[in-house]
Amino acid sequence: MAYEIFLKKGEEKRVIAGHSWVYANEVARIEGKDKNGALATVRAFDGRFIGKGYINHASKILVRIFLRGNEEDGEELFFERIHRANGYRRALGYDNCYRAVFAEADDLPALIVDKYGDYLSVQFLSLGMDQRKGMIVNALVKEFAPKGIYERSDVAVRKKEGLPETTGVIYGEVPEWAEITENGIKMLVSIPRGQKTGYFLDQKENRFAVRRYARGEVLDCFCNSGGFSLNAATVADKVTALDISEFALGNVRRNAELNGFSNVTTECGDVFEKLREYKKAGRAFDCVILDPPAFCKSASEVPDAYRGYKDLNVLGMKLVKRGSFLVTCSCSHYMTFPLFEKMLKEAARDSGRRVRTAELRSQAPDHPALLSEEETQYLKFFVLHVE
Repeated sequence: MAYEIFLKKGEEKRVIAGHSWVYANEVARIEGKDKNGALATVRAFDGRFIGKGYINHASKILVRIFLRGNEEDGEELFFERIHRANGYRRALGYDNCYRAVFAEADDLPALIVDKYGDYLSVQFLSLGMDQRKGMIVNALVKEFAPKGIYERSDVAVRKKEGLPETTGVIYGEVPEWAEITENGIKMLVSIPRGQKTGYFLDQKENRFAVRRYARGEVLDCFCNSGGFSLNAATVADKVTALDISEFALGNVRRNAELNGFSNVTTECGDVFEKLREYKKAGRAFDCVILDPPAFCKSASEVPDAYRGYKDLNVLGMKLVKRGSFLVTCSCSHYMTFPLFEKMLKEAARDSGRRVRTAELRSQAPDHPALLSEEETQYLKFFVLHVE
């Protein structure tokens, strides 16, 4: 008999409103018996049907709902959902590189699919999705006809699902470097070794937006593969790409050469230490870009992350020439927009500079956010005018 999950009184409101996660501590009782990872029906305390999703007793998220009606689970459903998700991106004009499936936002919880030219990079982040990997790959091949699919399920969240981290080619062939075109710029992306699924696609529109503010000498901190650096290089006199990873900086140099940019230089080192060195040496920049990795991946880490973001942004503000711009980001959904803005106000006060918000943005439209699921709205992108 399939699992039937009955929620505690009142716990159904968030899920009925559209949130897909059912936590173990919200459950009143479980009826039936099936294998872990099987499809389970979720009901309100009074028995009302809410939806269905894959169950995992090893996870705090007991069920991730993705069926709200009488849909049949299986490869046909995966193809229909993937086809619909891809159609949304294609209608927006995405073609060469984009996030094709964004998990809960595309009714496919815990599944990430990124397209890099002729290749796909995928993450299976839950037990249920991992068990149906074969069906999902078949659906992806049918929709995209890629030359290869690479799995990048080397993320810590899989441990919470009782799954090992795993990577490797799961269809066709995938080269070390895939060439993409973003904002008219050619980029070499290492799907096997790059950050996340290979590259940060969520900043593509924001990287283009930087062209309005980049001028003179630009400092791009946490530059990774050089997305911001190369966009800035189209309009700036000089760009310094700073990162602690020599692998990333090597990628920046290759990408700069690929596009014929001679105004991009790289520096390797800890960003916090380097910024303090620049300040001590009296250096200043016409535009400073701060795009750090997530400083907090849980609610308990927010206080420490807040201090880290504030320290970083105080340094950034002090290094911007008066009348120029600081571009600053956070990719942690725990650092909410109001909290991030509060931090920036304190950083402006402590820096002794007068700071105005010139532009406020979020993740690219191929990473849509559900209004009912705040976790899907995560990227903060502020352009600040510093006087």
